[in-house]
Amino acid sequence: MNCFLTGANGFIGSRLAERLAEQGHTIKCLVRSPGKLSSISGLKGLTAVIGDLENISALEEGVAGCDTVFHLAAYAKPWSKDKTLPYRVNVTGTENLLRASLKAGVKRFIFTSSAAVIGPSPGPDPIDESYPRSVPFFNEYEETKAACESLVIQYCRDGMETVIVNPPRVYGPGPVNESNSVTRMIRLFALGKWHIVPGDGTCIGNYVLVDDVVRGFILAAEKGRPGERYALGGENLTFDRFFSILAEVTGKRNWLIHMPVWLMVATARIMEWQTSITGIPPLITAPWVKKYLNHWSLSSEKAVTELGYQQTSFREGAMITLEWLKQQRQLK
Repeated sequence: MNCFLTGANGFIGSRLAERLAEQGHTIKCLVRSPGKLSSISGLKGLTAVIGDLENISALEEGVAGCDTVFHLAAYAKPWSKDKTLPYRVNVTGTENLLRASLKAGVKRFIFTSSAAVIGPSPGPDPIDESYPRSVPFFNEYEETKAACESLVIQYCRDGMETVIVNPPRVYGPGPVNESNSVTRMIRLFALGKWHIVPGDGTCIGNYVLVDDVVRGFILAAEKGRPGERYALGGENLTFDRFFSILAEVTGKRNWLIHMPVWLMVATARIMEWQTSITGIPPLITAPWVKKYLNHWSLSSEKAVTELGYQQTSFREGAMITLEWLKQQRQLK
């Protein structure tokens, strides 16, 4: 493939760039500055295109001569001082890239959405891509990703083969930052510094190893049906089970406190109030707290059946992550 990749300096994007390079594909990456590519700058067959999703000429340069676009760049932070930024980056930016790709004759456009768009599950039983969402979106990230999905489907009707992928809570080797919050939790637990269980510990989330997601992206490009969405998930776990597995694989028996919902929301409200005074972004906002106190049980059977997608158990994935953290000297 001749690929154009946005978000290559991000958690999933950098891993995807590495895998594409290993497979011998030619890659062009959109970056805001040359320094942003430091972690993957030495990959064979990779070149940088300087610009962002609002720079039309950079997008046209990026997609020129490419048959496949992987669009991962997005604004995913829980708070922004500029209230227009999430929509401009996620929706307008995606439309700019879709327009440039269609004009350049790109064959395949792989759009990174989120399993959060599909919606929380009404109970512990998993839902799939066909589930009709019955509750409002919890935050701007979900709203803008849903709007992007509509755009992507429209461009598919206009003649370009577009495929949507919906990963849930991704973890694994990669930058330990706010985009990789689950790996950060794993690291802090292994260091004996994590002691909070959200709510009563029974809410379910779906946790997927980043390398599974990356393979899913490539499979979607190779085999995905145009106009379809694919949930690229892993294992469904309650918070209690999540931390129980971490205790088993790390040998750590941390004391854990179940933090009541009202206290979590109140803490987030205080952070938001402090932000209004200091301008320092909050670690989390109340809408994001409420989001994680729902069930998010997910089925990836469609991707397994149609794409040949494979899932790694959380136990194995956690062990892979811990070994990588040790190699990076981020664990004692």
